[in-house]
Amino acid sequence: MKHFIYIILLFPLLSLSQDKIEGVILEANTNNETIPLAGANVFWLDTSVGAVTDIDGKFNLAYQSSYTKLVISYVGYTTDTLTVTSSKYIKHYLNPSSELGEITVTGRKQTSAKSYLNAQNITTVSSAELLKAACCNLSESFETNPSIDVNFSDAVTGTRQIKMLGLTSKYILITTENIPSIRGASQAYGLSFIPGTWVESIQITKGAGSVVNGFESIAGQINAELQKPSSDDKLFVNLYGSVNGRLELNTHINTKVSDKWSTGLYLHGNLRDKTFDKNDDGFLDVPLKKQINVMNRWQYTNPEKGLVSFINVRYLNDNNQAGQVSFDPDTDRLTTNAWGSEIDTERFEISTKFGYVNPEVPWQSLGVQLAYSHHSQNSYFGLNTYDINHNSVYSNVIYNSIISDSRHKIKTGLGFTYDHYDEFALNTEFERSERSAGAFFEYAYDDLDKLTLTAGLRFDTHNLLGEFITPRLHVRFTPWEKSALRASIGRGKRSANIFAENQSIFATSRAISILNTSGNIYGLDPEIAWNYGISYLQGFNLFGRKADVILDFYRTDFKNQVVVDWENPQQVNFYNLEGDSYANSFQIELNYNVFEHFDFRTAYKYYDVKTDYISGKLSKPLIPKHRLFANASYETHTEEDEFAKWKFDVTYNWLSEQRFASTTSNPVEFQLPSESPTVGTLNAQVTKVFSPKFEVYLGGENITNVRQSNPILGADDPFGPNFDTTFVYGPIFGSMYYAGLRFKIK
Repeated sequence: MKHFIYIILLFPLLSLSQDKIEGVILEANTNNETIPLAGANVFWLDTSVGAVTDIDGKFNLAYQSSYTKLVISYVGYTTDTLTVTSSKYIKHYLNPSSELGEITVTGRKQTSAKSYLNAQNITTVSSAELLKAACCNLSESFETNPSIDVNFSDAVTGTRQIKMLGLTSKYILITTENIPSIRGASQAYGLSFIPGTWVESIQITKGAGSVVNGFESIAGQINAELQKPSSDDKLFVNLYGSVNGRLELNTHINTKVSDKWSTGLYLHGNLRDKTFDKNDDGFLDVPLKKQINVMNRWQYTNPEKGLVSFINVRYLNDNNQAGQVSFDPDTDRLTTNAWGSEIDTERFEISTKFGYVNPEVPWQSLGVQLAYSHHSQNSYFGLNTYDINHNSVYSNVIYNSIISDSRHKIKTGLGFTYDHYDEFALNTEFERSERSAGAFFEYAYDDLDKLTLTAGLRFDTHNLLGEFITPRLHVRFTPWEKSALRASIGRGKRSANIFAENQSIFATSRAISILNTSGNIYGLDPEIAWNYGISYLQGFNLFGRKADVILDFYRTDFKNQVVVDWENPQQVNFYNLEGDSYANSFQIELNYNVFEHFDFRTAYKYYDVKTDYISGKLSKPLIPKHRLFANASYETHTEEDEFAKWKFDVTYNWLSEQRFASTTSNPVEFQLPSESPTVGTLNAQVTKVFSPKFEVYLGGENITNVRQSNPILGADDPFGPNFDTTFVYGPIFGSMYYAGLRFKIK
């Protein structure tokens, strides 16, 4: 194995060259100026031997007598092919591909976009897209995206969970600036710890991700890029208030300290101190909440030396109270006076990213990522106590270069992670440490025309998961104009944090059992899955306006899975998979610019998610087989002003029936039907822009007032044997309206 790692790390340093040919590539112009073209491609025709010019336009590459045709290309310039018969110095001028007079180009950047060129199936969501809904934290950032499903995990904590490809967030690698951030102890509530205004953009990758980011990704990756102090507003203020008692304040203060240093102070606070029980079941419809979230972010940029660095320091304190309206934590905590729950979380983290790009050889770069976090959660749910402390260390070193020419790019490096968990659950202490070290190599090929592929391989050694290899492959082919046909395959492996990831189990009267004892983690073996996918993107014109359609199909096959079995209403059982478990996901999406400043997006999604339980093969509970999605957005503009005056956004979601876990062994009054009713919700928002500095917005979620009437089973006897808060298929609160303002100084 050691030899294997050495080969991976030393591969980019190998060179197969004997005779050399050198030269310089310049721009042909009428001003007699010598303008070198940095980054031009120079390669021998019908070979993989080539180079990219440096910052001075210079290059050198291997030469053999059989090489006779030298191709020189650069974006925006006419490609030339030279006949070369000997090893000599070449000085060549490239002509611009066209001579243009002065023109004015106007356009509107898409708020959500897919690439036609990338090998991976990536959707980029901009900050402008996040403003289309009441986006107060990352868990609420996907309301207008058809690829991500958002619902509540239970009827008391108000926790939103996301799904992609029919799988919950624990199978999605969620990163902040490509550093894994929502995992382990933060898996259940971590999405609510990242304020939406802090996010600059989100990249959603379907299917197996890159080996550079680790081995845990199974369904895909969600990466949140944060606002940069050097480009963010000097001052940004967002005030938000809603009829469900939620008040929020977000403030960004950014300062340019010097020519190279910038810093930003990001402040977030939210409060909900009003009680609501619209369905009269005696339980709060939404929990009471307090959160303070502070981040100090530093950015260093030195383009002359090719250096850029970010340092983040963040502190979070989050307190939630849920349960019966009559519950008083001072007198009723962990008693049968009234059923209540408190979740108190304190989190500290520090992270840094360092990047170096060689000014002389711009295709060579080095990146270093380091992060440390301490997460402490103390909580109880009725009479069930659950506490967890999680200390995590993450490091990753990435080297980028090319082989021969820029068509062949490589990434290689080393990663190390350390996680220590200390948990108290089921009146038992659970403690473990996880350590992993890995090496990875990723090769990317781009033929500059129709074919792009990314192939990655990593080797990891883990104290509990053993030694294993993770392969990933993504291919993109363009069969004709404005098209992209993609395929991917990859393997993922992870350790299941069964309590942290499934905290809703504590908000029931069910007995909790772990049926395996031979594994290294809670007696269970690690989860292993393969993901296969194919997608097709086609752009076209419809009635003279731009449109595109996307079709994709993904399948996840589990070779081992920690099954969470709810099929006995008196128990929750955890055990290793024996048999099949898979998730099939099909989606078709249409995006259409109906007319100027009016965009329409619609999608249909089909899920087939099944697992072999002890009781037989069943569809996974509370996952609709069919989903319809539609979003329309319109902006008004005037000739006098460049910015929009009004913005209108409407989103509709329809979910088909969802299977309930079996309740047949309950008394008749506590039995549920086999499936839920269908659910359709409508959200809308109007924004009035007074100036580039100031705007106000007004919106509503679930404005048709759809509501699940009895979300809590056994609500009148919460300490009885049939109490269960996990049968949630739709909204609980009903209609929710909100308003806010945004103010910024550039």
